[in-house]
Amino acid sequence: MLDMESASGPDNATLLMLQNPAIAVALPVVYSLVALVSIPGNLFSLWVLCRHIGPKSPSVIFMINLSLTDLMLASVLPFQIYYHCNGHHWVFGVLPCNVVTVAFYANMYSSILTMTCISVERFLGVVYPLASARWRRRRYAVAACLCTWLLLLAALSPLARTDLTYRVDALGIVTCFDVLKWTMLPSVTMWALFLFTIFIILFLIPFVVTVACYTATILKLLQAPDRHSQGQRRRSVHLAAVVLLAFVTCFAPNNFVLLVHMVSRLFFNKSYYHVYKLTLCLSCLNNCLDPFVYYFASREFQLRLRDYLGYGPLPSDSQDTRRESLFSARTLSGRSVAAGQAEDGLGAAGQPCLKRQESVF
Repeated sequence: MLDMESASGPDNATLLMLQNPAIAVALPVVYSLVALVSIPGNLFSLWVLCRHIGPKSPSVIFMINLSLTDLMLASVLPFQIYYHCNGHHWVFGVLPCNVVTVAFYANMYSSILTMTCISVERFLGVVYPLASARWRRRRYAVAACLCTWLLLLAALSPLARTDLTYRVDALGIVTCFDVLKWTMLPSVTMWALFLFTIFIILFLIPFVVTVACYTATILKLLQAPDRHSQGQRRRSVHLAAVVLLAFVTCFAPNNFVLLVHMVSRLFFNKSYYHVYKLTLCLSCLNNCLDPFVYYFASREFQLRLRDYLGYGPLPSDSQDTRRESLFSARTLSGRSVAAGQAEDGLGAAGQPCLKRQESVF
């Protein structure tokens, strides 16, 4: 991936990857599948979340952010599809290459951070419902989304400021982010710092937090004594397990392979870029999974989809089927702290308010 010296050209492993017919077929096929499933799925998700559910809770705000992020990636996938179908030859110029690359990686890390925010919000709502009531508000969810994007833009700024195209004379093609010049950063130390910072802050820490939060949430739900909500609790545990599995399956392989590849390339002059390109497809598959997660997470989402497909209402399988979400815990909100916080779903100032907090995730 890295061009050790501007005059030497890319390494042999990268050249072999660029000439590999299997990769030239696999990448466009996967990206096309992601675009075909992700665009209608996330447009429908956004329609339901915004029009029929509304940003009533932090979880919905996070899911709206996740849908917008998925649509952002889906909108640039046609450029990637054409690029790989054209023999990894980029014909759109420098600026579109930078935009597509930043959008691609911003989607992956924004999804990771947003899913981490969802896991933290659910952990607080289930394990510490009273103590966390004042912090689980829409304004803080919006602030978390804004901070996430500021962090991403700062972390990916080296990519936005650099010409990411590279002419491979040996193959007569121009690549887009398949060969990086050493001059992008001033030294090997800066390269190592840049890559390790992205890995630790944008993946490893969120990964650990997500695993810890969902593990604690599942254990808490399993210990709940309410017999009337056993069916919902079982579905909630299954949902948390599916979300965690998607997180581990889609994002972990790519980020760990990227770490191994960059360490090997920087310090041992070895390359695993062909493996990295294949695992990159897994991160995109998360765009296809998110609409299904929303379906299992929100009863309102299920009702709208079943009505759209003509299947009618959901069957009643327990006394708590009228709850809005499969992942809601019957929690009590604490006392409201100010009259101006009523728009966040809390009661009037100074009034003790026992309220069941419904969550769509």
